[in-house]
Amino acid sequence: MNPALPRTAAVLLAAGASSRMGRPKPLLDFHGETFLDRQIALFRTVCSPVIAVLGHAAAEIAAGLAYSDHATLVLNPLPARGQLSSLQCGLRALPPCSSVFFLPIDSPGVQPGTLQQLLAALHASPEASLVIPRQSGRRGHPVLMRYTLIPEFLALDPSATAREVIHAHRGATRYVDVEDPGILLDIDDPAAYQALLAEVRP
Repeated sequence: MNPALPRTAAVLLAAGASSRMGRPKPLLDFHGETFLDRQIALFRTVCSPVIAVLGHAAAEIAAGLAYSDHATLVLNPLPARGQLSSLQCGLRALPPCSSVFFLPIDSPGVQPGTLQQLLAALHASPEASLVIPRQSGRRGHPVLMRYTLIPEFLALDPSATAREVIHAHRGATRYVDVEDPGILLDIDDPAAYQALLAEVRP
């Protein structure tokens, strides 16, 4: 890979069983779009390619997307191994790139300006390997990493978590304070989903 390559990719993690929600989270509606369509539309403005990793209910989810032709759909054959296994599937599917965003399906409300802020911070901080948004002192998603960390994520046992690599690079992490409560969303069950729908958003 060429470290000067300007391409930024995105890996969207949508392979989980949605067991607490009771139906596939990627197909939940938010302002007239599915969660996964919103994420695809968001990242395709600044990323190429956008990889969406599916697993449980993959055929149903793929058929329910409006923007499936704007992303590369990748299947995690063993989604029960957990979110890291999906991230690894997505990273293996990437072409050469200089940096990668990754985001779980639980976060449908990230704002476009946040992506721009994270990219600007990475470009302005050559010493940083990771850029993570922060709102009201709390860290959120998406995470933006340089391509140099991809081998470390791929080397993890699938039973591990991505936090192991992130924690190992605390000293090379740049935090960016953003005015975007969407980075903290974690829509994991029906109560959280109903609370999201009840919020008044512009």
